[in-house]
Amino acid sequence: MKFPQAHTLQQIATIISSEFVGDPDFPVLGMNEIHVVTPGDIVFVDHPKYYDKALQSAATVILINKDVDCPEGKALLISDDPFRDFNKLTTYFKPFNKANALVSSSAKIGERTVIQPGAFIGNNVIIGDDCLIHSNVSIYDHTVIGNNVTIHAGTVLGGDAFYYKKRPEGFDKLISGGRVVIEDDVDLGALCTIDKGVTGDTTIKQGAKIDNQVHIGHDTVIGKKCLIASQVGIAGCVIIEDEVTIWGQVGITSGITIGTKAIISAQSGVSKSLDSNKSYFGTPADDFRKKYKEIAAIRQIPDLIEKLKENE
Repeated sequence: MKFPQAHTLQQIATIISSEFVGDPDFPVLGMNEIHVVTPGDIVFVDHPKYYDKALQSAATVILINKDVDCPEGKALLISDDPFRDFNKLTTYFKPFNKANALVSSSAKIGERTVIQPGAFIGNNVIIGDDCLIHSNVSIYDHTVIGNNVTIHAGTVLGGDAFYYKKRPEGFDKLISGGRVVIEDDVDLGALCTIDKGVTGDTTIKQGAKIDNQVHIGHDTVIGKKCLIASQVGIAGCVIIEDEVTIWGQVGITSGITIGTKAIISAQSGVSKSLDSNKSYFGTPADDFRKKYKEIAAIRQIPDLIEKLKENE
């Protein structure tokens, strides 16, 4: 998430009431999670396991809960609770604004686009030309939709990321300040849920076709011309490359990559990255032929046991 204008390190420290290490005029351009940071961004880290990763990342401002040596060319924000203060910054730069109408006056809607009765279009939404938005679709603030997109009834774009920190008193939610971006020629079925990014974009690229009741988690990227069948669940921060086919009820864990033109059979569970141009099946998902050979071998076990008993 980039700020509307550059801020100084001292200005950011003042917003969250923290100490800082570095030039007070050090430029701060935005804030992002570790996997999408760029120079000028703030990244937060609150566990020693990830200190080095954050300090060595592309981020140039590290919001951290320990006074450590500051890498050259970077700056530190020292906080007793970086998670809390990251939320403060999100709220400051991307505050929630309540809606005053079913279709916000700040929304930009293209030519020949049809919005059916009962659809909700939030603040600062952009919708391109020749789109069809069916009834009871909810499009949250700052969502961007391209041209020739169809969205069927009950789909929700821009719900919050499922991202929590466990504390003694319960779960503390990481506030979402990102967006959903839908490119041209995408079809979304009924009752789909696509969560916005925590600080970046959840993106559905050109020509993707998504069936009913599919969930796509925060910051995930669906490639061009992907085909995703009903009841698939995709966790956050997943990269699905172009022309991937995913059949019904597949579950995909967070932070992995599915290679170009991969095919995943129904009811598979994907727990690691998968290579391009291969077919996969099972839980954990593996090469289609290998998995079926395993199943065939398992089916022979009762006969083998019986033969062993006969030979005793």
